[in-house]
Formats: sequence, structure tokens, C-alpha cells
Amino acid sequence: MQAQLPFYPDQASNFAPSVDALMTFLILVSLFFAVAITAAIVFFFFKYRRKSENEVGYPIHGDMRLESLWIIVPAFLSLAMFGWGAVVYVDFRHAPQDTLDIYVIGKQWMWKIQQPNGRREINELHVPIGRDVKLVMASEDVIHDFYVPAFRVKMDVVPGHYNTMWFRPTKAGTYRFFCSQYCGTNHAVMGGWVTVMDPSDYAAWLSGSSGTDSPLVAGEKLFTERACVTCHIGNGSGRAPSLNGVYGGTVRLADGSTVTADDAYIRESILVPSAKIVAGYQPLMPAFQGQLTEDQILSLTAYIKSLQSQPIPATGAGVLTTGKK
Repeated sequence: MQAQLPFYPDQASNFAPSVDALMTFLILVSLFFAVAITAAIVFFFFKYRRKSENEVGYPIHGDMRLESLWIIVPAFLSLAMFGWGAVVYVDFRHAPQDTLDIYVIGKQWMWKIQQPNGRREINELHVPIGRDVKLVMASEDVIHDFYVPAFRVKMDVVPGHYNTMWFRPTKAGTYRFFCSQYCGTNHAVMGGWVTVMDPSDYAAWLSGSSGTDSPLVAGEKLFTERACVTCHIGNGSGRAPSLNGVYGGTVRLADGSTVTADDAYIRESILVPSAKIVAGYQPLMPAFQGQLTEDQILSLTAYIKSLQSQPIPATGAGVLTTGKK
């Protein structure tokens, strides 16, 4: 019903109905109390106005029933709003396992998007209907924010950090997306279009790529070109830990602590490797801060993810648990 109202965008994702229902509840509660309180003020203004100049008011004693009522009712409504919002938020922040991962990089003042097979887009995003899609996002300069009103999803895109968000498109069509975080002079024009397609049409569109390497292939090339392969040897015999099965697992560090090998950890280990040293290894890796673009970091991460299926060496990896499914 909300999508038919002029002040609601289309409902085009799995989150839209729940977000709209919560928003409608908040609006109705606010309107109810706004009208009720205003009506009470107007009513009491006339009912208890001074009717003569020498009239003196009389003391009114409190009523515990009334006091309890306006404590319990607002508390109940507040808890209901919080609980409902928490359910929607937790669902938004926990992506399903089998998602279509698409990489998004914001820069003044454009969005660079790369599909899983390497096809690149500028200010456009093509996704299949009915498929869980996860956006892995980073910024090359300042803070941006990726916002799709029809999907009811938005997420900050922060330099030096990965953020992710997911959604499931439910309605074919073309929908606007924006940067909703002021990012400079041309912030207002930093936007584009999401095109939601039937899975068969999406597959056909994806197959018409321009021949750009997929992130995995590009990452494997970089891994060799930057001489990473000379130290990160798969069998664990190198001067650096093997990366087989590392992604998604728990890694033991030299200081005795542990860390989950997620996107943020991989990124930090590439740019500032001395920040977290794996147990049993020396801080020999050079820093690549300022030498790699966000596209290249994402490609290297995609390649490291692909090593989850490779055999894990018996010694020297520092891996307590692996990321294998």
C-alpha cells in the first residue's frame, strides 16, 4: 500500500516492506499523540479558563493510576519501536552465505562498480531479480554513502575501510541511487541507476563483458607481479605464512592474540603488514600503502578468498580455524 503513496518510493527489495511498515507505525504513533495532546491542551484551555477576575484555582492532587498510565504506555511503545527496529537492523547487517558479491568504489564524484566476472560499470549497477546481492564498498578519497531509496538500504563508504551491505531485489526495473553523504562540490550529481533484471537477461548481459579480467584473475596476476608468491608459498615453506584456507578463519598473532581473517584484516595486512604479525614469522613484508589502488586491493582479496579450497600446510600458517565451508 505504501508504494502507491506519492511520498513513498517503489518497494523493490526484501527490506522495503519491513522498513515501510516500521516507518508507518512510527508515523501513526507520532500523529496519534500529536493530535491527542493538542486536543487535550485546547479542551483544557477552555474548560479550566478563569471565568472571573477574582476566581482562585484550587489544588489538584495526583492520581497514581494516571501517573502509571503515562509511564507504562510510552515505555511499552518505546520498547516496541526499539525491538522492531533491532530486528530489521540485524537482518540488514547479517548477509546470507551465498551472495552475489559486487565491488563498489566511491570517488569524487563517481561510483566505480565491478561485477564478479570483471565487467566494470560507472554510475550503473546491474543485478538479477530474486538473488541475494552483497556490495563490498570502499572509498578512494572522502566519506561517501551509497543509498538506494527503492531498496531502503544505505551504507557509508569510508576511506581505508571496507563496509558491506546486502539486499534482494524483488521487482524488475530501473531505480536511482545516490551519495547521501556530502562529499564535496559535485556531491549532488554523484549518483546513478540500479537496473534489476531477470536472471536470464542478467546472465546474457554479463556474458557481453569487454574482456576485463575478473577480480580473482587480476588478483592472481598481481600476486605474482608484486612477488607475493615468493614468500607466501602454498606449502608453508616460505618466509611468510601460507594463505591457503586463511580467509574467514582465525589467525594467531605474535602477541598471543587472535584475529578473524576477514576483508578488513586482509586489507590491513597488505597495506600495513607490521600492524598484525602472524605467530612464528618475522615482520619482513614491505608495506604497500600508497602503491595499490582500491581496485587492486579488492582483486588481491578476491584471489586470497579463492585459496580457501586449497590444502593447508601442517606447520607455519598460524591458522587456528579455517574459513572453509
